[in-house]
Amino acid sequence: MKLLLKLFYFVLFFAATTLNVQAQKTDKKLERQILDLLKGFQGDAGVYVHNLQNNKTVAINADSIFPTASMVKIPILIGAMDKIEKGQLQYHQELIYKDSLLYAGVDILGSFKNNEKIELSKVMMLMLTMSDNTASLWLQGLAGGGKRINELMDSLGMKTTRVNSRTPGREANRSLYGWGQSTPYEMAALMEKIVKGEVISKDASDKMLRLLGRNYWDEQAISQIPPYVFVASKSGAVDATRNEVLFVNGKHCSYIFCICTKNNKDQRWDENNEAWQLTRKLSRLLWERFQK
Repeated sequence: MKLLLKLFYFVLFFAATTLNVQAQKTDKKLERQILDLLKGFQGDAGVYVHNLQNNKTVAINADSIFPTASMVKIPILIGAMDKIEKGQLQYHQELIYKDSLLYAGVDILGSFKNNEKIELSKVMMLMLTMSDNTASLWLQGLAGGGKRINELMDSLGMKTTRVNSRTPGREANRSLYGWGQSTPYEMAALMEKIVKGEVISKDASDKMLRLLGRNYWDEQAISQIPPYVFVASKSGAVDATRNEVLFVNGKHCSYIFCICTKNNKDQRWDENNEAWQLTRKLSRLLWERFQK
């Protein structure tokens, strides 16, 4: 009897998944508009868009692998929340910062004195809000390391999204993609699972969504969306890569999109950077199209 029930639920799940895939249709007009935006871009770009209201999508190089840069902090967040859910970490537990944790740069946490105390929740906030690398690497270790985080990604159906840095067996991937790797589709899908409460638990997903809604780095895609609209996001940037994934929930629209770029010719760190201009144009296009 138990075997029959398991078989029944499997068939039901498979049918529901199949119907959902079949129900998704490409928004051809939007696809043409995005392709026009991408024309002449001096680098490699990938885009995935999912309009949650009508279930239409646009996928352009959406299964191509890109360096995540700081978008890898979403998988790290999931790893930390998994430990919290299991009681192996406590959200408000006190941690002791050590100089050995320092990742050289301009991070806030890196300016702490040796043996200074800080709550785990604040380390998580620094990782997501400020994209603090010292905080992020500390959390990667607390989450069980890249290997454990990658196991979680695999369990969520993410076959490409991986942590490479400080992860045994991932050295070759790290040389190609840096800290982490993913695709525009998988980063958007990961965000969508969080939005739908499907990552770890509903409560854990809700907490992660709130944390992702407090981004200090709001001058690119977020800047094209009115401040009264809820946005959960994570961006990532290194010299030749500029990425961003967003969930936008307005009064008349709800959508998720991810744009990834690599091999960018323009590596300037100012607002005129070609990839950042492209990101702002895409975000503006989507907002104006979906909010009507």
